[in-house]
Amino acid sequence: MSYTVLMLGWGFPPNVTGGLDTAVGELFDRFAPRQTVDVELVLPAEYAPPDREGTQGVETGDGDIVTRIGRLSNTFVERAADADLIHTHDWFGYNPGSRAQSEHGVPWVTTFHSLSSDRNADPPDREVQTEQRVANRSDHLISVSEYTAGKVREEYDADSTVIHNGFPSVEPTDRDVAAELGVDGPMLFFVGRHTDQKGIEYLIHALSQLRRDDVTLVIGGTGHLTAQLEKFAELAGVADQTEFVGFVPEAELADYYASADLFVSPSRSEPFGITIVEALSAGTRVVTTECGAAEVLPEDCLIQVDHDSDAIATGIERGLARDDPVEYDARSWDAVADDHEEFYESVLADEDGS
Repeated sequence: MSYTVLMLGWGFPPNVTGGLDTAVGELFDRFAPRQTVDVELVLPAEYAPPDREGTQGVETGDGDIVTRIGRLSNTFVERAADADLIHTHDWFGYNPGSRAQSEHGVPWVTTFHSLSSDRNADPPDREVQTEQRVANRSDHLISVSEYTAGKVREEYDADSTVIHNGFPSVEPTDRDVAAELGVDGPMLFFVGRHTDQKGIEYLIHALSQLRRDDVTLVIGGTGHLTAQLEKFAELAGVADQTEFVGFVPEAELADYYASADLFVSPSRSEPFGITIVEALSAGTRVVTTECGAAEVLPEDCLIQVDHDSDAIATGIERGLARDDPVEYDARSWDAVADDHEEFYESVLADEDGS
């Protein structure tokens, strides 16, 4: 059975803004050599890989994201005429996906990597309404974890098939980031967008709750909350134990993970947790609030804590006291591609039988 899947993306490694872009890029790479699935990827030209067969970059120009998505839609709908199935991701796929579905009668699959309620303390009405439309209009839904599938069911009354993400791996060098930063004692590391979702203020407060004062928290990434977080570290009395290092280039991430004694993920909501499995691949133990990645890891691999500062502080102290190796079986992106291929074939078999 040979068929064509038209996929809509936004970023592509190394031009990524989050786990969605990583997942789309990994899937595209794994499908490229397969004879059974021909995947074409449409995405903004500014994030598209140069001279990559099977990708089509579209100039989206200026304007807000809705305007830019509208410009993507025309090309996506045009290309959908030759596709057996279309696959979009999250809320931004609604306009392109629904138009292609209507004009060409092609089955539409949507993957939810996260929901607006994951990303925002007060989700914008427009995003929530669009996600509801996606859930209603898509022929089939995928969620990246049971955690996300539960939220899709609860918030939008829709069922989805769970296909977990794969585990990206990182390769540290001999660089000692802790020494470069002058860290004298245990190093905690966090990296991610400085947004409400990531719960960084809980981690900063947890630092002030520790029963030891020789711990340094290194915070990577940027966002609209950076200045507030720096001020909060001062108010919490841990400014001298906190290092804001800004954006960490992808090529340097592995050394940050490996130099840390613990990676800490204090997110309010973490549908999967790409940074969590990246840290594990560097051999670094992880303290985390609830996350989708835990569903495909051994029970004692992560130190899981409730989302409050006291619990995070207790988890950090537990993590620093452990010296056993981090052991787990990584989920490969080839396995993720296999699961998608099986899913696509079931969708097309249903279409043939209808």
